[in-house]
Amino acid sequence: MANLTRWSPFKSLSRFEQNAPFDDIFRGFGLRPQWSELEAPDVRIDVSENDGAYRVKAEMPGVDKNDIDVSINGNQVAISAEIKRESKKKDDERDICTERYYGQVYRSFSLPDEVDSGKASAHYEGGVLTLELPKQKSSSARKLTVS
Repeated sequence: MANLTRWSPFKSLSRFEQNAPFDDIFRGFGLRPQWSELEAPDVRIDVSENDGAYRVKAEMPGVDKNDIDVSINGNQVAISAEIKRESKKKDDERDICTERYYGQVYRSFSLPDEVDSGKASAHYEGGVLTLELPKQKSSSARKLTVS
């Protein structure tokens, strides 16, 4: 399987966030450039296969397993999740810096072979979602007679 690189036009803008002098200009005004809001984090995956199945491991830290949705349609796999923000704060607390992402994440991809969705399974532990996706048995080939 070929290696694919995901490109995002906003990725280069996030470099400005690391530029401390630029950030210091806005610190006294209570304003801060929010370049990171333009881009949701990537759902990074590893895909491996054997003769009978694919195994997909997806990094999804900070996600509750009940908030993860996986759908399979033929050879198309889609993973989506909602990362929720904890809103428990004391009355005298205020945010100084907020960099963690909250919201929806989504990733879809195609596999070379169709997946038997009836036998597929998913397991989530330690921030990693593991999918076991058995390959669909090829339907019996038959020869057609041309009349």
